[in-house]
Parts: sequence; structure tokens; C-alpha cells
Amino acid sequence: MKKNILVIDANPKSSSFCGSLGTAYIASCHSGSDVHYLSLNTMQFNPDLSEGYSSEQRLEPDLVEFQAKLQWAEHIVLFIPVWWGGLPAKFKGLIDRTFLSGFAFRYQPNKTIPDKLLKGRTAEVVLTLDTPPFYYRYFQGDSVTKQLKHTILGFCGIKVVSMTYIGPIISSTTEQRAKWLKQIAKMAMK
Repeated sequence: MKKNILVIDANPKSSSFCGSLGTAYIASCHSGSDVHYLSLNTMQFNPDLSEGYSSEQRLEPDLVEFQAKLQWAEHIVLFIPVWWGGLPAKFKGLIDRTFLSGFAFRYQPNKTIPDKLLKGRTAEVVLTLDTPPFYYRYFQGDSVTKQLKHTILGFCGIKVVSMTYIGPIISSTTEQRAKWLKQIAKMAMK
């Protein structure tokens, strides 16, 4: 089935396993799909929302392009490293700066729940960890999943259809990484 797919490497590092996973996903996508790739590492913007949402902050060109690609996408695939149990600061800054009222959501007078302006899109999230996934999920609280599914993507109308946990990366062998790359390639073929 043809889809507009946006693949995002949300690791700020220039070289990472998230990038390798993204490449494996793209290489295995259905040939009828239109796929765009964004690497957080190459994006230039100030991740600090200095005044919060009380005043407008001009969007840098990379942020304008990111918003355009989000609007274009029907399906979003995120490859995100978990750092200190959470999202990398630059990726969180990307969200803070672009998931804005009027773009991603809109409050209506006398309503507490906003309109979800990115409704109709789906997302697959792949988290890479140096912690064993079961330990992160069941002992550390799985805060990234909760934040992404409910208070970021879900808040804006993007339905998370799968969460994949890969790790521990730090102690993985070449063989284990090859298995993870094959797992992601299969995910792309659905």
C-alpha cells in the first residue's frame, strides 16, 4: 500500500545505531511508498523555547521544513535513543519549537481538550537503550513511551501503532545488531 512515510533519526549524534536502523527501514519500505528522511543531527535550530508559548519565536528554515514534512506524512517512523531515561534535549527542543498551537493542536473556547490538528497520521516508535528493555519498561517506568504516546503524539492526534525497544546497545555484538537491523527491515515491509 502506497504511503507518505517520514523517517526520523532523532539521535543528535552524527553517527549512531538509530541512523543505521533508519537506513534499514528505508531500504525495506514498500516500493510504492514515498519516503522522506530527516536526521536531527543535520538540523540547525535553537532548541530552547526561551519565552515558552507566551510569545512567538521565529522558526528557522529546518523547523519550517520539518513542519511541512509532518503535514505531508501519513505515517511517521521515529528512531529515538533513550538518554537518562528520557528524550535527548535536542529532540525535545524540536518538539517544543514545532508542535505549536495552530499547527499541532488548537484550543477552543470553553473546552479543556484541544482539537488534534495532526489527526489521521500513525507512528511507529523505535527506542534504543543501553539499559535492558525489560528493566527500562518495568523498573524505570518507561517514561518516554508514556510521554510520546499520550502527551505529545496522542495529544496532537498521531496514533502510535507500535513501540519497539532495542537494547542494550552498549554491550551488543555485531551479530545482535544485525538481528535488530533485520527486525526493523521486516517492520518496514508491513
